[in-house]
Amino acid sequence: MTTSGEYERDDRWTAVDTYSFSHLHPQHKAEPSHETLEHALSTSKEAGLPDIAVSPSQGKYLKLQAQLVRAKNILEVGTLGGYSTIWLASSGPDVKVLSIEVDQHHAEVARRNIAHAGYENRVEVRLGAGVDVLREVVEEVRAGKREKFDLVFIDADKENNWNYVDAAAGISNKGAAIIVDNVVRKGRVANPDSGDSRIEGTRRVIENIGTDDRLDGVVLQTVGEKDYDGFLLSIVK
Repeated sequence: MTTSGEYERDDRWTAVDTYSFSHLHPQHKAEPSHETLEHALSTSKEAGLPDIAVSPSQGKYLKLQAQLVRAKNILEVGTLGGYSTIWLASSGPDVKVLSIEVDQHHAEVARRNIAHAGYENRVEVRLGAGVDVLREVVEEVRAGKREKFDLVFIDADKENNWNYVDAAAGISNKGAAIIVDNVVRKGRVANPDSGDSRIEGTRRVIENIGTDDRLDGVVLQTVGEKDYDGFLLSIVK
């Protein structure tokens, strides 16, 4: 095992991801295409965006999860360069994705990547702080201007994890999936005295979901080319 920057890397983890993804997302029938995905990653890197997008296998998981819940309306908090957004948008021809991004430069890069993928008609990237934009979205749903969501993917500032989940639970259909990324933090989430605001925010969302009658959830730990981490999967009851 080696450590590079923020990531722990293990050749076994990367080898499994590379092997399995090549067979389960083959070139001849891949949607989104390998070219589309590689373009999104390369242009994001060239534009100076941080290397914190989901891995290809994690992106494929998001697509399949959207298909499992038959999602038509998807909410994403944290667009970055649009890599995960492209995966979500690829889950069906009738899917609509609303993705929220706080950084204007990131949003511009994401819009270009999404257009290159051919999904610009399926995706709206809305600029603004997640908490503020979600407040607007809640009002739109309540006013009947926007339908409730079937899947929510949260991958933004960890300090606001619970605020995002709390808002999403109120504007999601029964049976909707709410997925929060990066909740394990190399195992540090189990430490109540980490002194890290990101971990404190993650612990809060886990503990609050556990006592919230609207939600049922579980944390799954993962390893792969993007580190030892994990996600929280919750269902709206």
